[in-house]
Amino acid sequence: MSDMSTMSSGDAHTGLPPKTSPGTIPLYAFGMSLGLFFAITFVLCVGYGLFLVPAHPMYPVWAPLLPGFTWLSWPSFFLGLVETFAYGWYGAIIFVPLYNFFQTRTNRADGR
Repeated sequence: MSDMSTMSSGDAHTGLPPKTSPGTIPLYAFGMSLGLFFAITFVLCVGYGLFLVPAHPMYPVWAPLLPGFTWLSWPSFFLGLVETFAYGWYGAIIFVPLYNFFQTRTNRADGR
């Protein structure tokens, strides 16, 4: 017996996550997007510092933001990669619930 009420917790047949309300942001999608955006930006900045302007490395920019990061060894590079990805998830965990809360309140006030 399949009805629409069972669909609200996700679709068991396809493994899809539950649908979000209109105007809300799904946490997983936003967290992965922001985490990967920060990690890719970190890789581009390290590459920029190593290959394009080695006389002016990006270390002074990253050192205060990434605890334990030094310029540049493989363990330090991977630590920076993990930390930047985690910063993206931190931003998503704080931003998404706040946004969804206020978006829901706005929709209720507007009668949607």
